[in-house]
Amino acid sequence: MQNKKKRIITFAEAINEALKQYMLKDKSVIVMGLGVDDPGGVFGTTKKLNIKFPKDRIFDLPTSENSFTGFAIGLALGGKKPIITHQRVEFSMLSMEQIINQAAKWFYMSGGKASVPLVIRLIIGRGWGQGPQHSQSLEVLFSHIPGLKVVCPSTPFEAKGMLIQSIEDKNPVIFFEHRWLHMTKGNVPKKFYKIPLGKTKVMKTGEDVTIISFSYMIVECLRVHKILKENNIQSEIINIRSLNPMDMTKILNSVKKTKRVLLVDNGWKNYGIGAEIIASINEKLGKDIKLVCKRIGVTQTPIPSTRSLAKYSYPNTEIIIKNIEKLLGKSIKISKKFQSNVPIDQPDRTFLGPF
Repeated sequence: MQNKKKRIITFAEAINEALKQYMLKDKSVIVMGLGVDDPGGVFGTTKKLNIKFPKDRIFDLPTSENSFTGFAIGLALGGKKPIITHQRVEFSMLSMEQIINQAAKWFYMSGGKASVPLVIRLIIGRGWGQGPQHSQSLEVLFSHIPGLKVVCPSTPFEAKGMLIQSIEDKNPVIFFEHRWLHMTKGNVPKKFYKIPLGKTKVMKTGEDVTIISFSYMIVECLRVHKILKENNIQSEIINIRSLNPMDMTKILNSVKKTKRVLLVDNGWKNYGIGAEIIASINEKLGKDIKLVCKRIGVTQTPIPSTRSLAKYSYPNTEIIIKNIEKLLGKSIKISKKFQSNVPIDQPDRTFLGPF
């Protein structure tokens, strides 16, 4: 029996396809936000959708984030399925009252009689000196709030399936996209499919160390897996992909096996996702087995604008390797093919601009 031919598309194209397929399936789905009808289409994710659908299904909004988030919540309560797009996570800070006090609370306050089927797409990521106000990863702020689901896909396959599932959810979902992922490629079926929220995924299996991460940092961790394999070290890579709710089952099973854990956070280390996961691991397993746990993340300073400072701020392949050396107590050689000559604020040479 022959294998089916793979269909390779980008992360951005996968999101675009998910939006188009759901909009064709359900006329209550509305796409709105800054630049969604622009020729560039928010890093390509909404490109040409304004040609396919009428102006009352996809439209630009004024730069008034709190107001249009409230508008979207009203649409959701009225039976529509709005999808808001913010080109930077920082822009959503202006709408936090609506997100935290309204969208996240209606289902609870109404005793389950009212729901807010709202997806808020938030773009995170760094590069080109965009600095303190346009380069942050603020996933943990939203993960703290009951009533909000928070997801962070890391592959094109996940992007499409998890976005479709998010649109179908009866309550608000915060959908994080790292802009360094938008041009990454992967196998994505053309069919309409869903990936359940709240499920972790084991990307690679191993016996020596568990490496846990999400979003773009999974790309770095998979590169680390290859380096470790060359050094006869077997790492298990776990992709959280859903921060709230979070599935700890596969994480705990892996840690029982390896007894060594490295958590690679997308954002700041202090009070971050890594702290939450390691605390949960120790609560569940700390009495039964001896664990060695470490976590790394962005340096606890505002995000720098210059490359000379950025290289000290972000975790990358080399920093992850150094921390694994400390966990295992052995040196690890990075072969030349894995040594990067690309600036710290640029994932590869094909990444040509911030927009």
